[in-house]
Amino acid sequence: MDTIQLAEEIIAGRRLTREDDLHFLIDTDLDRLKRGADRIRAALSGDKVNLCTIISGISGRCSENCRFCAQSGFHHTDCEEHGLLPEDVIFEAARASEEEGVDRFSIVNSGRKPRKHDFEEILRIVDRMHRELKIELCCSLGFLDADQLHRLHEAGITSIHCNIETSRRNFPNICTTHTFEDKLENIRMAQAEGLRVCSGGIIGLGETWEDRIDMALTLADLRITSIPINSLMPIPGTPLEHQPRLTEEEIIRTIAIFRYINPEADIRLAGGRALMKDNGIETFRSGASASITGNMLTTSGSTVMQDRQMLASLGRDITPEWSRK
Repeated sequence: MDTIQLAEEIIAGRRLTREDDLHFLIDTDLDRLKRGADRIRAALSGDKVNLCTIISGISGRCSENCRFCAQSGFHHTDCEEHGLLPEDVIFEAARASEEEGVDRFSIVNSGRKPRKHDFEEILRIVDRMHRELKIELCCSLGFLDADQLHRLHEAGITSIHCNIETSRRNFPNICTTHTFEDKLENIRMAQAEGLRVCSGGIIGLGETWEDRIDMALTLADLRITSIPINSLMPIPGTPLEHQPRLTEEEIIRTIAIFRYINPEADIRLAGGRALMKDNGIETFRSGASASITGNMLTTSGSTVMQDRQMLASLGRDITPEWSRK
């Protein structure tokens, strides 16, 4: 199938589903795939680039055994360990992100779910940020119940992050302390509360191309509007420390495929940008429309200013949404 023609069909309203044979995306000409993905991005997602920053609210000693993660208590890594950061540290990080023109700020905690006193403190911090700042607020706190999601929403959280990580088939190969269905239930509860959900995954875990396509289809089925794509940077001390690193071409093809399958979503460049030239600029010509920027958890990246300069050079709109209100 010609990918440029397919892109035009998607722009006109076609949507790819599990009923379609999508294997051709794996080995079709990459240049044409990129061009088609960028056409879809321009037509259905637009030139606005959504930027978000994250802070590690709680780090290390995680009870879950995700094989890729430096923060798992099952692995022996050099991961920094600390309890919930002080309120002023989190608040000042959010304010700095706002001053640099970032759209969204997220508190990211290790652990299956927050302890009661940590959750109450997070609510208090979120409430202060919501009252005193304009930046949109997100959090990634593990598995939450409906009441917790509602209280976060009331406090000022507008988005919840919960990666599905990989395909349903491959998920048991990377984690056994919780299930793929646990992830989906968490996402559906957040959506039922009226929260936006940011959910994607990691490529380079040993999955197949079919697994990557299946992950993209699952996210489309869930109607996810923000999809972070991380590329594994193997971490010493984790079970995947010797996993071969992805090539830039693999990463770019994955980004483009996700754009074809999720044409209206923000395809968000996330961890692993050091694997690409010029900090991943080519992905923004291949379907990417958003990025995590600044001080990321497990991957080195450029500063907010450098990202804004790079995106401006492509003619992208980097004005934060909150400043338009």
